[in-house]
Amino acid sequence: MASRPNKIRPIRRPIMSKDSNEFTPCWEILKNALTDIHNKNASQLSFEHLYRASYKIVMKKKGELLYNHVKAFEEQWFRHHVLPPIAELVSANLISIALLQVPGSSAHERRETGERFLRGIRSTWEDHNTSMNMVADILMYLERTYVSESRQPSIFAATIGLFRDHILRNDLGGSSEQLDQRFLIFDILNAVVLDLINMERDGDIIDRNLLRQITSMLEALYETDDELENTKLYLTVFEPRFLSASQGFYKAECEKLLREGNASAWLRHTQRRLREEQDRCDTSLSILTTDKIASVVEQELIVAKLNDFLAMEGSGMKNMIDHDHHEDLSILYQLICRVDKTKNALKTILQSRVMDLGLEIEQTLKNTDFSAPAPGADAEDAAEGEEKAKVQPLSAAAQQTAAAIKWVDDVLQLKDKFDNLSKICFNEDLVLQSAVTKSFSEFINMFSRSSEFVSLFIDDSLKRGLKGKSDEDVEVVLQKAIILLRYLADRDLFERYHQKHLARRLLHSKSEIHIEKELVRRMRAELGNHFTLKFEGMFKDMELSKDLLESYRDHVRNLGDPDTKKIDLGIHVLTTNNWPPEVMGRSASQEEGDRGDCIFPPAIQRLQASFSKYYLDDRNGRVLTFVASAGTADVKCAFPKIPGKTSGPLSKDRRYELNVSTYGMIVLDLFNNGELEDDERLSFEDIQTKTNIPTQDLIRTLGSLSIPPRSRVLVKEPMSKSVKPTDKFGFNAQFVSKTIKIKAPVISGTSKVEDVEQRKETERKNDQTRAHVVDAAIVRIMKQRKELSHTQLTTEVISQLAGRFKPEISMIKKRIEDLLTREYLERIDGDIAAYRYLA
Repeated sequence: MASRPNKIRPIRRPIMSKDSNEFTPCWEILKNALTDIHNKNASQLSFEHLYRASYKIVMKKKGELLYNHVKAFEEQWFRHHVLPPIAELVSANLISIALLQVPGSSAHERRETGERFLRGIRSTWEDHNTSMNMVADILMYLERTYVSESRQPSIFAATIGLFRDHILRNDLGGSSEQLDQRFLIFDILNAVVLDLINMERDGDIIDRNLLRQITSMLEALYETDDELENTKLYLTVFEPRFLSASQGFYKAECEKLLREGNASAWLRHTQRRLREEQDRCDTSLSILTTDKIASVVEQELIVAKLNDFLAMEGSGMKNMIDHDHHEDLSILYQLICRVDKTKNALKTILQSRVMDLGLEIEQTLKNTDFSAPAPGADAEDAAEGEEKAKVQPLSAAAQQTAAAIKWVDDVLQLKDKFDNLSKICFNEDLVLQSAVTKSFSEFINMFSRSSEFVSLFIDDSLKRGLKGKSDEDVEVVLQKAIILLRYLADRDLFERYHQKHLARRLLHSKSEIHIEKELVRRMRAELGNHFTLKFEGMFKDMELSKDLLESYRDHVRNLGDPDTKKIDLGIHVLTTNNWPPEVMGRSASQEEGDRGDCIFPPAIQRLQASFSKYYLDDRNGRVLTFVASAGTADVKCAFPKIPGKTSGPLSKDRRYELNVSTYGMIVLDLFNNGELEDDERLSFEDIQTKTNIPTQDLIRTLGSLSIPPRSRVLVKEPMSKSVKPTDKFGFNAQFVSKTIKIKAPVISGTSKVEDVEQRKETERKNDQTRAHVVDAAIVRIMKQRKELSHTQLTTEVISQLAGRFKPEISMIKKRIEDLLTREYLERIDGDIAAYRYLA
């Protein structure tokens, strides 16, 4: 009989109990475990055993029932075990302090009561949080299956949220007797935290760690169990109340600071408050609030009353600037940068203060007495080793020169002051630098003599101030000169003054040529080639003249002429267009009509003829005109002994070397030709007839030779401090000097400030030059554009000439009318406000 073949059968599933009430024993296991967890008796619990119990329930499709039972258990636990201790902490005293803010309680009492309440909340929260983490662990399978599939909040979120619903949002069954409305524990918690924060702001010491734990709790709780990031209780409930309370606190504090009237204290207080709030967010609250609370402080302590604090008398921004309160200004800049990127408030006051201080400089100038000479003012003119003469009051011209130098020095000091403020306090902010620069330019150009004064400053610095100075000092002067030049609007007027002063320095060797060239190079880099064209031409003339003089002297030595050896000729050949009319002698001849050239001594005429022949031999078409107004001469004088004198300097012959102007040399030659008797006098008219020197130049020349004691080689009758056309002059045989070399002072300084009439004449000449410049600009523009409206043409002209000067609209209109008359332009038919260029 055949045997049955073997057959492999599948493994049977374990026979499941058909008792559907298996949930109850498993839940009892879990319930007991939950109780042990809450009672902190979980050390004996078996995680595997509890996990299997929850697993069985879920496998029986009872996940929802388990989920709800756990929530119900936790709610019951809160009611019976958690809430009563919390309710005991909420005493009538706590409500009075926190919610009613009843006066009379000390800060210590408030702090102790509040912190006791917070410690109770913290302890309860930490216990609950620990318990819910353990519950979530043993119900992990429920979390992965039922909760995930049903899209319910996680078991942890659902249970941790019970603290929010049953503790924080609990009203303890009614309202307080002192309050007309119901309150929540959450209200007390917020009030206590805010009160502690205010106490810390007032200088008390609080438990920061406790505060941080409370705010961390609020960050861990959400409005709902969905736990959306922006629904944290910290953000939705606490933070708005904190910001609102802080706003009120700082608003009141700002009013208090305003009443105290100390802007410096306000700055430091505001800076400290910002640091404190930053630190509080880092250590006690949350970094989520850092920017928001900073904004509240900025709005209430800075923005709200900013103008009032800045305008405070005696401590406001004006006082900070005037007394160089760098630390205060630095704090102010930092605070304003936080609230206003344009810095308008700071910019406005800076501009106003620059203008006020600039106008004060001008007013101080008017009220200053410059009659007393500055120390060392005459050092340049005094001969070496000569005794100092009695200090005399400065002449009107010298006083005006001193005023010009003082004005420029004061402006530069003011500029240095604001430059230091920018560097030290304002972080070299470009917005503020531009504002200050604009104000400097405005007040400098409001002063009608700024162009002349700037040129005088440069002249004084290069002529006197750089002797013996280091390269660093020279660099400072050059830099200041360029800075001042940048501010000037009428640069063409400055060019006219600088050309005149530069000419005097070059011809009299009063400055270092390499420094002059460096200054002009910087001017060219700043303002363009056209501005320095004449200056560079003057340098070129001086260099060519030096080479020409050397070759002429070689020529004379080769001739062996004995007459020319007695006089050493130094000569500068100047191009008329490069040099100012004052230097070239054109202004004097225009004032007195065509008087003709001055009459040189015969010996000098022979030298002139010799040089002219040499110069014109290979330079056809050129004309040489000898200008005596700008030169100097060293004259060797011999004074014979006085008959009858047996002792003293007059008892012997005396020889001196006298440095005088060219006119002075011509006048002295009249008393040296042997035609005059010893006591014979020449009248002013006689001298003028013999020399043909212009009247004003002759007055200055005779004054320098007959008035100052140290150079009184001529005697004047009658003796006075001024030269008049009725005076007579003779040789001073009794002249004595302790020095061999004597310099006759120039009565009118070559770089003195112009008087009213001279200034008007300079401005008139400058306006004439401007008219030609505007004509050229109009023609240049119209030649390129062919047709333009009046407005467009005016705008183009102003734009093109802005680098030299700002032409008046009336001048432009007048020049257009002139060009229309001269048929360079014509009006377009049908449009009288438009022009066409005529080729």
